[in-house]
Amino acid sequence: MHPKRIVITGGASGLGFALAQLAAKAGWRVCIVDRDEERGEAVIGSLQRLQPDSFFMPCDVTRISDLERVAQTLTDRWQGIDVVVNNAGVAQVGKITETSISDWQWIIDINLLGVVRGCKAFIPLLQKEGGGHLINVASMAGLLDVPNMSAYNATKSAVVSLSETLENELAPDNIHVAAVCPSFFKTNLGKGMRSNIEGMEAKLDKLMASSKLNANDIAKTIMRTIERKQSYTLPHRQGRVAWYLKRFLPRSWYRRVLHKATK
Repeated sequence: MHPKRIVITGGASGLGFALAQLAAKAGWRVCIVDRDEERGEAVIGSLQRLQPDSFFMPCDVTRISDLERVAQTLTDRWQGIDVVVNNAGVAQVGKITETSISDWQWIIDINLLGVVRGCKAFIPLLQKEGGGHLINVASMAGLLDVPNMSAYNATKSAVVSLSETLENELAPDNIHVAAVCPSFFKTNLGKGMRSNIEGMEAKLDKLMASSKLNANDIAKTIMRTIERKQSYTLPHRQGRVAWYLKRFLPRSWYRRVLHKATK
């Protein structure tokens, strides 16, 4: 039986790279793709020391041609793929009245359509393989409704809905689909963040620093999700509690809890 083959978008840093390291340590063949070519070339050596048959490809998820080129390379080099992780994403914070349409288009193109393009490029490889795993990285923002994050929340909610739909659609193909929904954790999400709220960068840094989980912890939960074929991964306990409150409390009670938590 050949080692598992995994492709990870946004795989040169943060959660994507943490997952790549775990997969390589497990003996999986790893392909990381990222638009940051300099970063990708800098880190691929550390993966190849763990699993020699790992490689990096520059790729921008806003271009379907880039993803199709990766898919063709995976077919030529590995004759297919077993695990696809759509991880690339960006953040946007701001009141809806102060968030430009161009910012909406920017975040939708990456967070939602980037995942859609990844699905369209890589699902045929999983179908040809007779099954596999499709992991879409969303966020607790896709399950909750924190104010001043309408664009980000909407894209991540769409990724959750897309994943749920594909779970049904791809079941006959023996393709396991999961949505990963972490809360804030220490990553480079703020690096390309667009915000029109003063001091948001510092607040985001504080939220990420306060997390009890890091990128490696989240990556471990994704590995378990693949192993157990779970539909959702909610790594943070506080996030799970908030989701349960939203689902089971009257809306007015939940909103009071949310207001206190976000003051």
